[in-house]
Amino acid sequence: MADIRSIRPFLWFDGRAQEAMEYYVSVFPNSSIDQVVLYPDESLDRHFEGMTGKVLTGEFTLNGTPFGCLDGGPQFTFNESISFVIGCDDQAEIDHYWAALSAVPDAEACGWCKDRFGVSWQVVPAGFDLLQQRPEQIQALMHMKKIVIAELENA
Repeated sequence: MADIRSIRPFLWFDGRAQEAMEYYVSVFPNSSIDQVVLYPDESLDRHFEGMTGKVLTGEFTLNGTPFGCLDGGPQFTFNESISFVIGCDDQAEIDHYWAALSAVPDAEACGWCKDRFGVSWQVVPAGFDLLQQRPEQIQALMHMKKIVIAELENA
């Protein structure tokens, strides 16, 4: 169990927490589902109505980073004001994560994508700051969806 005193992302899903955890650990190396606590019998409390068998709390690790989650219902949804940055070693790694995570083409811009659960990701190369130093590079970036390292280097 993660140390409650540490800071870690905690994600609210609408009935798809188990599916999301399983998907994310299949995408990222060094990942695992560490603990899942399911809602108890819904007859115990009115707040549990319709939640039997859903994730009350889940703990999982993505490439060494601990996350938490729950199935909380439709009251809250993800938006682009929060995103997770994936620093990639090369174009092949960018391509891998982009193919796995980008599910909403209208949300793609400048290396940002949104997955099938509505979570936003920034898929960027290591040393990304060095690829944004010249105006020509920034202009090239503004026209990209998925980042293409060679195009930024040659801008």
